[in-house]
Parts: sequence; C-alpha cells; structure tokens
Amino acid sequence: MTAYLIGEIDVTNSAGYDEYRRQVPATVAKYGGRFIVRGGASEALEGDWAPKRVVVLEFPTMEALKRWYHSAEYTPLIALRQANAAGKLIAVEGA
Repeated sequence: MTAYLIGEIDVTNSAGYDEYRRQVPATVAKYGGRFIVRGGASEALEGDWAPKRVVVLEFPTMEALKRWYHSAEYTPLIALRQANAAGKLIAVEGA
C-alpha cells in the first residue's frame, strides 16, 4: 500500500535549508519515493491551519518510507534539516 510522508516545515535559516533541499531528492529516489508537494502555495479552506511550508512525499510502501527515513543516506540530512528548520512530520498509509 502506498505511503506518504507529510511535513509542515518552518524554515529558520534559508541558506542551510537550501543545502538540505539540494541533497534530499537523490535519497528519496533511491528508496522509490517521489515528491508530490514541495513547498507550493497553500490556502486554508477550513480551520486556521496556516503552515509556512508543506511537503508531501510518496513511497510505494510504508516499509520503503521507513527504510528511507532511517537510512544511512538520510540520517545526516535530518540533523541538517533540524538545524535550519522547525517542523512536524507524519507517515500515513494511502488508500
């Protein structure tokens, strides 16, 4: 079953975050993932949720998503992201 990583990101240091953004796509692709949303414009339709940046990644399975997230390639990039942005991430299985 397809799985999605959904992130709400508040970039605090754009130069450092740009380095993270440059390195991430190759790690995502290696584990069969792809970007669905990568920081495009958003608009609240209900409620007061107003994230500064939304990211959605699609992976073939939850197992593939977790392998990517815990991989040797991505682990150092987590620290880079966390040093340059605050955020929340969830993993969700699709329909």
